[in-house]
Amino acid sequence: MTALGPLIAEIQSCRICADRFAATETAHKPRPVVRVRKHAPVLIIGQAPGARVYESGIPFDDRSGDRLRDWLGVERDAFYDRDLFSIMPMAFCFPGYDARKSDLPPPPICAKTWHKELRAELAPEITLLVGGYAQKREFGSAAKGGVTATVSAWRDHAPRRFPLPHPSWRNTGWIRKNPWFEAELLPELRQRVKEVLYAKRNSD
Repeated sequence: MTALGPLIAEIQSCRICADRFAATETAHKPRPVVRVRKHAPVLIIGQAPGARVYESGIPFDDRSGDRLRDWLGVERDAFYDRDLFSIMPMAFCFPGYDARKSDLPPPPICAKTWHKELRAELAPEITLLVGGYAQKREFGSAAKGGVTATVSAWRDHAPRRFPLPHPSWRNTGWIRKNPWFEAELLPELRQRVKEVLYAKRNSD
């Protein structure tokens, strides 16, 4: 098994999508963004870095991150504490925009190349599956009903795994249409996160 440090270095130097990104509307270069530590109690598997994260190199360094931190009930300092939170997307690089300036999906080759080996090095207490791409990879056929069906079945996976919608502000309408998400899932999630962070802080 590959040690975590060298594996992260391999991911950060990955250029397998260089030609793909050069052909996008943004014509950008690869810049993998990954922040993981073996015994961080919370693992967040998201979609892919956006344009702002591409510039900063900091995952969820945008309004979506603000909403996600609110969902978890944590402050920014705790969220970016590598001993508490590991963050790995389905694609480590910003996929770019198409000709209509819309976000391109995460290239599947990224997760196929790196996820199995990286997940084997991590030992989280909770894994958060943020968005449909992460849920399909984690749950397989159980996620074929789409994000709404998968997230509404969150009790089937808790307390170790929580499927979540993407925290994009574009999903505000979805949240309004599904009040159970804020009324039922989020309180359980916040309590679970609070418990594992408390346990981690008091074990160090």
